[in-house]
Amino acid sequence: MNNKIQETLDILQEECAEVIVEISKCRRFGLESHHYRTDIPHSQMLMNEIGDVLAMVEILIDQGIVDASALDQAKQNKKEKLRTWSNIFKE
Repeated sequence: MNNKIQETLDILQEECAEVIVEISKCRRFGLESHHYRTDIPHSQMLMNEIGDVLAMVEILIDQGIVDASALDQAKQNKKEKLRTWSNIFKE
């Protein structure tokens, strides 16, 4: 594995951890609560962190590590599983 790929994976890992932290803040304090230092709503901070993850995924695609078509198929597979095993899509 070359250094650029390793660095990309390291940054992606850090960004995923930051998403987890923001999810915890949203659940604990509410989506519209504000960060105590920045006064930015946690919903916005969550969106920013997810955007960071998506940027890193795009970089992995550009590096040829992740295939965009296979990724789209994996997303569809996950949605199908969720339709069966979760309540997300139920009314």
